[in-house]
Amino acid sequence: MREIFQWLFGLGLGCNAALFVPQVIAVWRKKTDEGISLITFGGFSVLQAVGIVHGAYERDWSLILGMAASLLTCGAVTALTVFYRWKRLSA
Repeated sequence: MREIFQWLFGLGLGCNAALFVPQVIAVWRKKTDEGISLITFGGFSVLQAVGIVHGAYERDWSLILGMAASLLTCGAVTALTVFYRWKRLSA
C-alpha cells in the first residue's frame, strides 16, 4: 500500500508541475506580465526550492524530482514575469 501512495504522490507532483505550463505559454505569447502576481509565483518558487532541499535531507527522490519539475515550470512563469515587468517599467 505504501508503494501505491508513493507512486500517486510522484504522479501528483508531476501534475502539479504541468499545471504551470498553460501560464508559461500565456505569458510567453502575450509578452506581458499583466495579470500575473509576482508575489504568488515567486512565493511558489521559494516553497518549491525548500521542498527540494527537504527532499534531499529525507532522500526522497519523488519529492526532489517533483519539486524540481514544479520549480522549472513555475520558475519560468516567475522569470518571464520579472522580465516583462522590468521591460515595461524601464520603458
